[in-house]
Amino acid sequence: MKRKTLLPYFLGLLGVLFIATASLNLQSSGNQHLLINEDSVFIAKNYDKTEYQIPMRDGIKLQTTVYTPKDKNEKYPFLLKRTPYSVRPYGENEMPKRLGPSSYLMRDKYIFVYQDVRGRYMSEGLYDNMRPHIPNKKNKKQIDESSDTYDTIEWLLKNVKGNNGKVGQWGISYPGFYTIAGAVEAHPALKASSPQAPISDFFFDDFHHHGAYLQSYWFATPVFGYQKDAPTADNWFEMVDPKTNDGYEFHMNLGPLKNADKYFGEDNFFWQQLKSHPNYDEFWQKRSILPHLKDIDHAVMTVGGWFDAEDLYGPLNIYKTVERENPSAYNTIVMGPWSHGDWARDKDPQVVGNVDFGAGINDFYRKEIEFNFFRHFLKGEGDGKTGLPEAYLFDTGLKEWKKLQEWPSKEIPQVNLFFTKDGKIEFTKPQNSEDYNFTYLSDPAKPVPYSEDIKVVFTPRKYMTDDQRFASRRPDVLTFESEPLKEDKLLAGEILAALKVATSGTAGDWIVKLIDVYPSDHPEYAHNESNIKMGGYQQMVRSEMFRGRFRNSYEKPEPFEPGKITDLNIPLQDIFHTFKKGHKIMIQIQSTSFPLIDRNPQKYVDNIFEADEEDFIKATITVYGDSYVNIGGSNGMQNLEIPKK
Repeated sequence: MKRKTLLPYFLGLLGVLFIATASLNLQSSGNQHLLINEDSVFIAKNYDKTEYQIPMRDGIKLQTTVYTPKDKNEKYPFLLKRTPYSVRPYGENEMPKRLGPSSYLMRDKYIFVYQDVRGRYMSEGLYDNMRPHIPNKKNKKQIDESSDTYDTIEWLLKNVKGNNGKVGQWGISYPGFYTIAGAVEAHPALKASSPQAPISDFFFDDFHHHGAYLQSYWFATPVFGYQKDAPTADNWFEMVDPKTNDGYEFHMNLGPLKNADKYFGEDNFFWQQLKSHPNYDEFWQKRSILPHLKDIDHAVMTVGGWFDAEDLYGPLNIYKTVERENPSAYNTIVMGPWSHGDWARDKDPQVVGNVDFGAGINDFYRKEIEFNFFRHFLKGEGDGKTGLPEAYLFDTGLKEWKKLQEWPSKEIPQVNLFFTKDGKIEFTKPQNSEDYNFTYLSDPAKPVPYSEDIKVVFTPRKYMTDDQRFASRRPDVLTFESEPLKEDKLLAGEILAALKVATSGTAGDWIVKLIDVYPSDHPEYAHNESNIKMGGYQQMVRSEMFRGRFRNSYEKPEPFEPGKITDLNIPLQDIFHTFKKGHKIMIQIQSTSFPLIDRNPQKYVDNIFEADEEDFIKATITVYGDSYVNIGGSNGMQNLEIPKK
């Protein structure tokens, strides 16, 4: 097996992941460096650092760093973050550049606790991706992330002086999963949890979307796939050197996924798990945290970004599941115009890709929402009267915050988008829609790019608002467009693409995109490069991919019968977007989006990870006129429920 060192460029991209999931968000501008420098001075004057090896119930010790306020005149609550990405800097004389989720909380003074989770960096034990939760544990050898969190809190309360007996926790991305896992069967002292961009289920977050493998995440496989030999402060895994900056070229040259074995051998246990479990079998099912979100009796505030390419399924479904299973719990959701972890970054204005959503957004969240949530439950009355709404949602079309008392909201009317035979979108069903159809040829040898940006990326974030004009001009992408809107139109809630399709093959993928088409006179944004023109820009608002073999069951895939008309219900994640007057609504449907997702052979094979080159065939795809897209409220499909078997 060959494991190659990563290009310096690519190491920078790996650093982006670590930084996004940490609270140390270094930025390049002079003002931001000044802010970080001020934070560093504040930490040195106001906090002491102590490192511990905290024993868990099975005897394994976890590396834990505690930053305690120097002022001993009052008692402080704990704010805990558990992470697989290292609690650097190590050493009691080495101080970080920032503490906690924000400078506001750092200056309000808490006892900040950071912990390397089991099997990572300086902690003992073996690592397990999305370690399954074990309910009704029988003995001390049965451990999970909930029990490790419980044991950590118990130890902290007894051994760290000056605490007020209350604990909060937070984390972004993978640490968001550890946050919500720690909220299950929680310690009585845990009063507030904020899972942010949390992973909930690896078959629907990050590495898969509705069963389709996200090949774009292939480069991340070493991060999660190798066990370390002993506690270490350094990375023990090495990344793949693509030897090109052209990601499309690299992945096409890789060929079928089975060829990736030359990079990852049997010692990469995560790659072996991905290959061995192509379906939603027991391996993936038991790693979902959603079925365990019951009997939660403390406050939960879930945070996510509408344009998070990595973990959008997680925050929406964690919030909905906690709400459904724990109706009396304080449970709120915040969704902003962010990509992965943007709210923790010191950047202004808030820009995703080419789209500017305005200034002051990140700071508003940290100062007015996050600060008040933790302060109320850890230092204040803790009675739930925070002044915050049930749902704090950013309208990504109007570009302003909205407060709602439920999500999805029953007050927002549902909208159906129907396809006319001449490729238009109408809001009422056309007559005789069952009599016409649309076809395209899907060729795995010439897949549709997911973006015009071909660079090798660790996580493909900016594509979530990318201009789709390149796709609408391809013959293997169906494009439907409304007339310019005569008034603003809010589309909000869950989305279901109810398609009737047929294929000449026996397998296939379908990607559905909802797009906001800007008018031709739309002004340019100041930050955009000269070649980016916002007039006529086709901004992706939401997209989702669906592996057709899972149309009836994620656990038991089945082939298509060639030429047979088949119902295909594709749940997209929620939106809150006002399509403004003069804009147009567009829907695109295609069968490849490369290398965001892997290529489907379009000939049914039991395991695509084992497909041969000759299995990849062209297929004629037909979408029938009585297909439609439903948006609004709660449509009750899979994206609301715990994933079905």
